[in-house]
Amino acid sequence: MAGREPQTIIITGAGDGIGAAAAKQLAERGERVVVVGRSAAKTAAVADKIGAPHHLADFAELAQVRALADELLEAYPKIDVLANNAGGIFRRESTVDGFDKTLQVNHLAPFLLTNLLLDRLADAGGAKVIATSSIGARLFGHLDVDDLNNERRWSANKSYGDAKLANILFTRELHRRYHDRGIAAVSFHPGNVATAFANDTSSVLALVFGNPLTRLSLDSPAKAGGKLVWLAEGTPGQTWKSGEFYDNNKVSPRWKMNRQSFDDNLAARLWERSAVMTGVGG
Repeated sequence: MAGREPQTIIITGAGDGIGAAAAKQLAERGERVVVVGRSAAKTAAVADKIGAPHHLADFAELAQVRALADELLEAYPKIDVLANNAGGIFRRESTVDGFDKTLQVNHLAPFLLTNLLLDRLADAGGAKVIATSSIGARLFGHLDVDDLNNERRWSANKSYGDAKLANILFTRELHRRYHDRGIAAVSFHPGNVATAFANDTSSVLALVFGNPLTRLSLDSPAKAGGKLVWLAEGTPGQTWKSGEFYDNNKVSPRWKMNRQSFDDNLAARLWERSAVMTGVGG
């Protein structure tokens, strides 16, 4: 970051795992990091360790997301980077807002938070919105905008794949709608990471990520966090291209992605439907 002012970087899901690792690396590089998490104890511990402010919000409750946005707008007159990193794969459960928990935590909550911060991001000039997605979008995703809660055909894997596919479509549509206002948007696959993200699900992924032997072959949170750091400190149009999905710091080839990732009409419809579900302007 030589030769420029430190960025104000908000990272959700930063109480542990990828988010905590990225927060530590960015703080060590001199950035102004803002730690956001669900667990009061874990989030405070990460923030205290790196000397950063922190805020709490459970994304399974949209009222908490709205309160978080209010806090962030009051505390930070400039926001350079919003890293929508919070997520996970969960058992079948409806939130207090009436939505599938996996859909809400991974997509609806960050969609709402981003929209509530849009004007502040645009005012920053050159702001970046980063979404932690997954190759789960390709493996399991098949999005039906008329059935986002998967009431007709729910499985833990499909719910997760759909939500991660929604992350990709959201950043593509965010780029289309707001790139002219100076906002760059990107999504990325962090790798297969040894975190606790699948510890509350009936998915077979719980066996993979919870097995001590298979975890030995997984990437470390520090390595995955480095990919988020690369995007946060990069320059859109030079380091990376807005609207794209990245894997190992490269644009993912189309053949490795879900075909729906490139459906602009689907992206627009998802945005409009998500706006209705979260109560923000479309």
